[in-house]
Amino acid sequence: MSSIREAYEAGQREFGENRVQEGLQKITESTDLSIRWHLLGHLQTNKARKAAASFAMIQSVDSLVLLEKLDQAAVDESRAPELLIQVDLAGEATKFGVPAQDVPGLLDAAAACRAVRVVGLMTLPPVPQTPEEARPWFTQLRRLRDERLAAGVSEAMLRELSMGMSADFEVAVQEGATIVRVGTAIFGGRHVQR
Repeated sequence: MSSIREAYEAGQREFGENRVQEGLQKITESTDLSIRWHLLGHLQTNKARKAAASFAMIQSVDSLVLLEKLDQAAVDESRAPELLIQVDLAGEATKFGVPAQDVPGLLDAAAACRAVRVVGLMTLPPVPQTPEEARPWFTQLRRLRDERLAAGVSEAMLRELSMGMSADFEVAVQEGATIVRVGTAIFGGRHVQR
């Protein structure tokens, strides 16, 4: 928690966490700070209520069921978290996300939500050997966003592109990223407790 406070003192206001329980603990320990918390990791539907009540942005919506559960939880909690649709562009079995062809239907469903607000797309490309190897995935997500805008989807629903992490964020920014996830560059690698 001291590293979060140090980053906050340096001017950082947006923080992300991959795991709901760890995020909730950090949120509890930082209530005295004006932090906007993002949930970055996969979200199971049974944790939707906790996530909707606590995180300002959830970057990992990967199904219609999860979208509906988050919306109901947000209504119940009188909250309005922002959401990103996680898109699995590479079809990797080890990663979550909706296939690109399912994004239009999820955006249509999101337009009818009562409390949550979808504000963009997110992707986790295959781990690149070099930053440049990630470019095609970032380009593909930007093009998907542009296609949906051309099809009439509201700009408010597609204003964010969350792509790029510590090793490849410069390439992601060149391709249109508005959010990058650079925790490792700031805080170092994740320490696994056993």
